[in-house]
Amino acid sequence: MFTGLIEEVGALRRAYQQGEAMLLTIEASRVLEGVALGDSIAVNGVCLTVTEFNRSSFTVDVMPQTFRHTNLKDTRPGEKVNLERAMQVGQRFGGHIVQGHADGTGTIESRTHDANAVVFTIRPHDSALMRYVIAQGSVTLDGISLTVVSRDPHAFSVSIIPHTLKETALQGKQPGSVINIETDVLGKYIDHLLHEPRVPREEQPNDGRSRSGGGVTAAFLADNGFF
Repeated sequence: MFTGLIEEVGALRRAYQQGEAMLLTIEASRVLEGVALGDSIAVNGVCLTVTEFNRSSFTVDVMPQTFRHTNLKDTRPGEKVNLERAMQVGQRFGGHIVQGHADGTGTIESRTHDANAVVFTIRPHDSALMRYVIAQGSVTLDGISLTVVSRDPHAFSVSIIPHTLKETALQGKQPGSVINIETDVLGKYIDHLLHEPRVPREEQPNDGRSRSGGGVTAAFLADNGFF
């Protein structure tokens, strides 16, 4: 799990692609402190596993599912990427709950100034993601925890303070750039529970194990002892 607070901007050193599988080697320093094989590092908001490392870089695998649904397939050597190590128990939780599981990608439609801030407007490639984007809610863009300032049925905007722009790879993003989007995990779970059909108790196998399901109703809560 991550917080969406970028620790370091790294640079892609090498990208080896075979079909929809990739090996990425990324130059870094801070995120390599105390690193071990198998550790998780979010690269542009995508949780990846360290398979090799040395004092100045680390290597990760990108599987086909990740290749298809993120902007990692478009990265080129020399390109800047946002990096964050998995959070530690007991540290300050300054962002929001970020899984590093991108829901999809979007295109930056505009980049405008608003006093000391820069406002980015993003149009998701899958408009269904807008269901989980709410004004003043949280969204993750290339691994950065941000607050939605406005939305319409097809796009949303975020306002970036100077510090965030300076310390992340967003500073190099312009209209037309493709960016990874992870919506709020709490909203996705609530939506699933409310709308996924629940298997009636009489149809559940009687093997002593609990069964998960959606469709939270008054009857469901009563059946499970909530009131």
